[in-house]
Amino acid sequence: MFDKLVLFDIDGTILLTSGAGRRAIVAALTEQVAGAAAFDGVRFDGKTDPQIVAELLEAAGDPEPREPARLNEVCRRYVGHLAQELKRPTTRTTVMPGVPPLLDRLEAEPGVVLGLLTGNVAEGAALKLRSGGLDPARFRVGAYGSDAAERADLPAIAAGRAARIFGRVPSGAEIVIIGDTPADIHCGAGISARAIAVATGGYSSADLSACGPHAVFEDLSDTERVLQAILT
Repeated sequence: MFDKLVLFDIDGTILLTSGAGRRAIVAALTEQVAGAAAFDGVRFDGKTDPQIVAELLEAAGDPEPREPARLNEVCRRYVGHLAQELKRPTTRTTVMPGVPPLLDRLEAEPGVVLGLLTGNVAEGAALKLRSGGLDPARFRVGAYGSDAAERADLPAIAAGRAARIFGRVPSGAEIVIIGDTPADIHCGAGISARAIAVATGGYSSADLSACGPHAVFEDLSDTERVLQAILT
């Protein structure tokens, strides 16, 4: 019987890709718009890929930055650029401290289902995981930026997809979201999910603590403590 759905963010939580994602999105956009210098002030962390694209288009002065077909086309181009960026000799994917042993322990834990909750579009998520030597198939449930442009919509999508495994839709503290941004902490509030924050991205542990997560860690290297926070 399954009683815990553990949803990991990717960028800054599971791994970092030396800026490959940002370079790929900028490359996809500069094929279509001028004003790439305006992109420098746009933060990517905590956002979905469609949200990032819309904000970049807006920064470049595009008159219709949130037009769905336009966003989908740019995201499609982005995935192609991302695949190229990840193959460059200068791109190094770094898996965050403690992630591999934590995933191993969670997979061995009765009742636990591993999943992803990420702003990456699904194809981009798989490319990034493989670049870090992680099999995307280990994550049996996923909700992605390609499912919804608003991160707050993703937890309910993941919970719905988990119903085929749980035999019901999990809710509340049965769902644990692990991420490195305030957006990761807040996004599950609508379904009362539990949030665990890790300061391996662009926010400090103090920044993350102020958002009220269930637990905060500098990194995920203390497997036993992190596991206890997830399971209890």
